[in-house]
Amino acid sequence: MVRRCFAPLVALTLLGAAEPQDPAALFGVRESIHDIRLSPDGAKIAYVAPAPQGQGASLYTVDLATGRTQLTTAVDGRSQRLDTCNWVSNARLVCNVYAVRSVVGEPVGASRLVALDTDGKNVKPLGERESLYQRFSALYGGGVIDWLPGEDGAVLMQRYFVPEQRPGTNLARTENGFGVVRVDTRTLGIKKVVDPKLNAVEYISDGRGNVRIMGIQPPRGATGQASSHVNYSYRASGSGEWRPFGKYDASTREGLNPFAVDPTLDAAYAFEKLNGRSALYRVALDGSGRKELIFAHDQVDIDELVTLGRARRVVGVSYATDFRRVVYFDPVLKTLAESLSKALPGLPIIRFAGASDDEGKLLIWAGRDTDPGRYYLYDKGSRKLEEVMLSRPQLEGIKLAAVKPVAYRAADGTMVPGYLTLPPGSSGKGLPGIVMPHGGPGARDEWGFDWLAQYYAHRGYAVLQPNFRGSAGYGDAWFQENGFQSWQVAIGDVNDAGRWLVAEGIADPAKLAIVGWSYGGYAALQSNVLDSNLFKAVVAIAPVTDLNLLKEESRGWTDFATVRDFIGSGPHVRAGSPAQNAGAIHAPVLLFHGELDRNVGVGQSRLMRDRLNDAGRKVELVLYPGLDHNLDDTMARTEMLRRSDAFLRAALGLK
Repeated sequence: MVRRCFAPLVALTLLGAAEPQDPAALFGVRESIHDIRLSPDGAKIAYVAPAPQGQGASLYTVDLATGRTQLTTAVDGRSQRLDTCNWVSNARLVCNVYAVRSVVGEPVGASRLVALDTDGKNVKPLGERESLYQRFSALYGGGVIDWLPGEDGAVLMQRYFVPEQRPGTNLARTENGFGVVRVDTRTLGIKKVVDPKLNAVEYISDGRGNVRIMGIQPPRGATGQASSHVNYSYRASGSGEWRPFGKYDASTREGLNPFAVDPTLDAAYAFEKLNGRSALYRVALDGSGRKELIFAHDQVDIDELVTLGRARRVVGVSYATDFRRVVYFDPVLKTLAESLSKALPGLPIIRFAGASDDEGKLLIWAGRDTDPGRYYLYDKGSRKLEEVMLSRPQLEGIKLAAVKPVAYRAADGTMVPGYLTLPPGSSGKGLPGIVMPHGGPGARDEWGFDWLAQYYAHRGYAVLQPNFRGSAGYGDAWFQENGFQSWQVAIGDVNDAGRWLVAEGIADPAKLAIVGWSYGGYAALQSNVLDSNLFKAVVAIAPVTDLNLLKEESRGWTDFATVRDFIGSGPHVRAGSPAQNAGAIHAPVLLFHGELDRNVGVGQSRLMRDRLNDAGRKVELVLYPGLDHNLDDTMARTEMLRRSDAFLRAALGLK
């Protein structure tokens, strides 16, 4: 194995700027590589790196033979933000650009696809050209569903067709709906592949230019509200006729949910529940309807389809128990993954992050709990493995904390899984402790590097991340009705995590705090409503604080009915809202929130602050203008870490 590292330019700047004595500046830095792709010929990589300040980002291309790095384009993070960029030829890329604006006091996001050469020239916006006469604006600017390997510079793109209203002329666009077009990214020549259809929401191609599956999300009666289910149809090979494939309901996870098509097997890969847990099936697209169980697990959901390269070839499946595991269908990749595990024994999490079109060269990411990750280039012909980039170079040489899977007993006897992170070199006893519930609630924590947990462990705290009931990944029985409708069970599990830390002697009961982001912030606040004596300090980042307000934030959008049903109605709405029970919270509270948060409106934190002030409680709210839910700004994250640590130390009586 050869080590040859091309450090991202922005990472070098940040590394030079960060003071070794300031852990917040080291851990608060955004990951140096937001997105990375290998060119079709395997000779170059393209990566998106964050700006040192703000939400800006730059796109770089690197010649792997010479190491020459070229700045392709950059965005300021205010007028535009840069998400992902992928190769559409060896000299051209397609990027997803988006923006968030405040419209009538509400944050609204919009995305567009843009193609450009590696030198930043020949910029072409993809998608339908906007006009003053169009009847509505499409916030979603479309997405690539097929990179058309073998063709030079063209893609299949799903997008909205927006009709126009032009009085006195027959030249107005009349097509309305969601369809698929083939776009030449150099000339913008367009060929319609699937006619637009009202209420269509998804198309799946086979990686060879053939659209095989279509999803239609019907409205709820005449309300205009979107239903929670999608009706899927498929086309047999060489046919233009759409046939029923199956129905999937996102609210109940019932039915077939297709994710990819294998053109060689003429079949679709889809997830469907088996004994209350998601399993992977292969469904024939030849008209027979034959369905075959490919993989299932008796403890957890099968939650990820593993694909490779621009063709998105299905090569395996992934699931997480205590650790994430991958089962490879492809025998060559299976053998290679086993060999890489031996070549990189200290990096057990290995992911194939990209491939040349002939799969002769592979981009590989490897990491672990104490290593944020590093990228390698593997050449199958020479069997040479080269390290090319680091995910977080500023943390090289910093001793990170080991993460241990644990399980603790809840009040009703249920064993709840979680992850315990102890400060490096500590005794593991009598420490200040933090319970850190995850967001979602339809999510879960996994073993690996976590910048937030690692920061607090570095500062001397024991951190426990519980996968409480209401978490995703463990099947229907564990998910229950979700973490809002079943908040008493979910928050009870979170509180029992704190009690376990104390009972095990890991945490000092007088120095126990809770920190959470999004739903985790909700759990941090609501935990004090359920037991005001357990946690001595609360840090809530972008938290939900009022369930009824959360419903109202979706009013006027097509998903309002879905959000309303997810949260539910009844006494639990008020009882499960921290802002409606602020008087029960006795611990000091520190809130952080971005003012352009589209996931959880900033009004949630403002309401919580006001209600706590009315109750005479100690509370502080830190607002970040221009930032959204993830606070994707290195300076903001650094400040948040520094201020939260100072707040916890003061509240817990630490030095």
